[in-house]
Amino acid sequence: MAKVSKRITKERVRKICDLLNDTYSMEYKCYLNYETPWQLLFATMLSAQCTDERVNLVTKDLFVKYPTLQAFADADLKEMEQDIYSTGFYKNKAKNLIACANQLLERHNGEVPNDLDALTSLAGVGRKTANVIRGNIFHEPSIVVDTHVKRISKLLCLTKNDDPVKIEYDLMKVLPKEQWILYNIQIITHGRNVCIARRPKCAECTLQSVCPSCEV
Repeated sequence: MAKVSKRITKERVRKICDLLNDTYSMEYKCYLNYETPWQLLFATMLSAQCTDERVNLVTKDLFVKYPTLQAFADADLKEMEQDIYSTGFYKNKAKNLIACANQLLERHNGEVPNDLDALTSLAGVGRKTANVIRGNIFHEPSIVVDTHVKRISKLLCLTKNDDPVKIEYDLMKVLPKEQWILYNIQIITHGRNVCIARRPKCAECTLQSVCPSCEV
């Protein structure tokens, strides 16, 4: 197969989006289980350096034990650490969950804000977590740079950066705004099933015709 140019052109970006849309659902999908905005916020905080599957196992019981923001705010720190131990980095996560619950109650009347600055001012909430909330809860166009989005966007030569914030801005420049949330969902699915980090299935990849890194 002829080598694909690394140049970012509107035609190649459109082709990437078309192939992703044809291959994967255009339905907005979240891999974390939740019923309320604050539950998604906390589940996303727990997902740092942890699989969504593990988080869903933990939150299944966690959201029963702590059914309200007030319950999280009043939680015992050591007990919370044990409740979320298997998600890793449990000490910081437990501290941030309790602090974030208090901040939501005190600053936002128990509501999760949709403003990026307001979200990132909460304990334990960075741009990635904030963009998950903005995209899934408020349907605000946003790009979430997780490990799959970072790795595959670099393979597609849509960015040369390693810093997630710089990658976010690079993707915002080249992707159509209506594709931002879909790109997150589709690339995560693609990274889990086809473009796997240590064993990419290039021969099976729907993006091989537009991927400069394709090894077929």
